[in-house]
Amino acid sequence: MNHARLLRLTLAAWLVAATLAGTAVAGPLDDADSAYGRGDYATALRLWQPLADQGDAKAQFHLGVMYEIGVGVPQDAAAAVKWFRKAADQGDAKAQFELGDMYRGEDDMYRDGKGVPQDYAEAAKWYRKAADQGEAMAQFHLGDMYRDGHGVPQDYAEAAKWYRKAADQGVQWVLKSLGDMYRDGHGVPQDYAEAVKWYCKDADQGGAGAQLNLGDMYRDGHGVPQDYTEAVKWFRKAADQGEAMAQLNLGFMYFRGQGVPQDYAASAKWYRKAADQGDAMAQFHLGFMYFGGQGVPQDYVQAHKWFNLAASRFKASEGEFRDKVVRGRDLVATKMTPAQIAEAQKLARDWKPKSEGRK
Repeated sequence: MNHARLLRLTLAAWLVAATLAGTAVAGPLDDADSAYGRGDYATALRLWQPLADQGDAKAQFHLGVMYEIGVGVPQDAAAAVKWFRKAADQGDAKAQFELGDMYRGEDDMYRDGKGVPQDYAEAAKWYRKAADQGEAMAQFHLGDMYRDGHGVPQDYAEAAKWYRKAADQGVQWVLKSLGDMYRDGHGVPQDYAEAVKWYCKDADQGGAGAQLNLGDMYRDGHGVPQDYTEAVKWFRKAADQGEAMAQLNLGFMYFRGQGVPQDYAASAKWYRKAADQGDAMAQFHLGFMYFGGQGVPQDYVQAHKWFNLAASRFKASEGEFRDKVVRGRDLVATKMTPAQIAEAQKLARDWKPKSEGRK
């Protein structure tokens, strides 16, 4: 999961919080915090810079933030690393977390050797230092490292431990991860009801991934009584946020008439939204709807285009689905002229995915 944009906002929030709450140190550090809080970045930089040069860890952290997000100074990953490291070496937990984030390298800003080379072991080291001090986001990310086996041996029980610590501090983004652990029995006994509990906590706060998973649980009757209407409700909430899998699932529900009246046009609409984002299964189903004229006008060119796209996007492990798509494409081709096939192939070549931008 990439939370880069949210984490960048979190950085700014840390600084604003420091401004509003005040600090125990009077003088230039307070003045710099106040200047930053009112958007006077030049004054904040002028006040923080000498403090940072003299070894003040808080000022060093703040300078790192300014360089990381590019406020008051040009965005500069290498300079951000420099100041975060100085603060982190003095035990500043937020700087340790940020340094871990930079070594993890999930943000586009830090890819391709910008700032520091990607190094999961180094990321885990800094996350642990911050997590041990109670830094909630570091606890969350350290859980990710253990879950994925990045920089540390894969250990679901350790991942669950750190996720719970972060959840206890109110980190919303960890709630779905905890739900996944209970759903899959990773690091904890499999418990669908417990998974639903964690998904509900996140879904009620607008978490699209949790809304999708909660819809799955209601559709399949895992941890809750099977309820297609409730499943549709949660799929729709996630789909409205641009979650492609939820859009695909809504397409299924409308096609089958589960939890909603059967409606091929609505089914095609949701398949298209997911297909436009590059979901191969949605492209597959949208191709069949164009082939059969269900919910859309029958259009062999469009059917061939979507089958072609789906065939190119299914993974090697999904060979069964790919074979079905290829058979569908070959079948529709028997009903097309060479000119129509050429047109469909060009449409597929020119197609580009559209991101709806999940909230």
